[in-house]
Amino acid sequence: MHVNRALSLVITVILISACNLGRPAEPTAIPTATAASAPTAVPTPSTPLAVLIVPTEMDKTLSDAYQTTVYHLAQGSSLRFQVRNAFTKSDLDPSLKIVIALPPDPGIAALAAAAPTVQFLAINIPGITARNNVSTLATNSRVDIPAFVAGYTAAMISDDYRAGMIMPKDDPTAQVAAGAFANGMAYYCGLCTSFRLYSDQSGAGLSFPQFVQIPASDAPTRLGGWVNFLVSSQKVDAVYIYPDPKVGGQQLYDALGQTGAQIISLTVPKPKPAGWVMAIRPDEVKAIQSAWPTLLAGQGGQAVPSPLGLAEIDPSFLSPGRERLVQQVLDDLQSGRLSTGVSQ
Repeated sequence: MHVNRALSLVITVILISACNLGRPAEPTAIPTATAASAPTAVPTPSTPLAVLIVPTEMDKTLSDAYQTTVYHLAQGSSLRFQVRNAFTKSDLDPSLKIVIALPPDPGIAALAAAAPTVQFLAINIPGITARNNVSTLATNSRVDIPAFVAGYTAAMISDDYRAGMIMPKDDPTAQVAAGAFANGMAYYCGLCTSFRLYSDQSGAGLSFPQFVQIPASDAPTRLGGWVNFLVSSQKVDAVYIYPDPKVGGQQLYDALGQTGAQIISLTVPKPKPAGWVMAIRPDEVKAIQSAWPTLLAGQGGQAVPSPLGLAEIDPSFLSPGRERLVQQVLDDLQSGRLSTGVSQ
């Protein structure tokens, strides 16, 4: 009797143990460390301030480009950033560090004198010179670089390399540009052989580039005649306009727009004529970027070099792929990796 009871107890214990072996163990919670988020710097009124002054009537695309550039520069330097359409002495405060201003002049000279610890950068504001805590963009006096790029581009986009240039007569600097224009054309296409494919009104074979030199004494009403001679008689398909007020007026652009020629210039006419391709002009955005470190370091009185860039490009004449080629040539010229082949 006692043996049976003992045996039953042993069997019960074995069965309970077997059940426990088949049951999965209860999970044990393992404490984990929670990563603390990195502290974020919150600008305060005492954080140094950068101000960009842009006129309300500025082209929106250009204004946005300036604002985006200075915003990113300020953010990268832990500065606050503000955009103003006007700025007076009452806007000066102790946290102000950098002011970048575009025309019209908000009174840079008086503002700089009132705030000698603030660095001012004047972008294309007439009458402002670099001194003390005022920096300016230096005038880009190279006529050979844009002419070389224009010749390269004109050869690229014209039919049978029929490139030409309009320039003032008896101007030594324009003659330098003409040499660079021809070299840029040759850089793209070598000999650019199209001689005798085209002939002028007398039947003589034409070689390219072709040049028209307009006398300073000519009235603006005669510009249309010169344009017709270059495009109709001399068979030019792509034209570079030398930057000179005597030849680069709106009447010239209007006359060219009626010929079907493709147009390259250093200035952007308003309105742009039919056939407009692009402008080669100072790149103020890159100039601001290059000037920023000296402004941030409090080094004023700088004449900041203004690199050239491509602007107002019409992709129907200069595709993105061709634009990259032209930009590479411009970059190589400005870096010294490529020469225009002329002395200025």
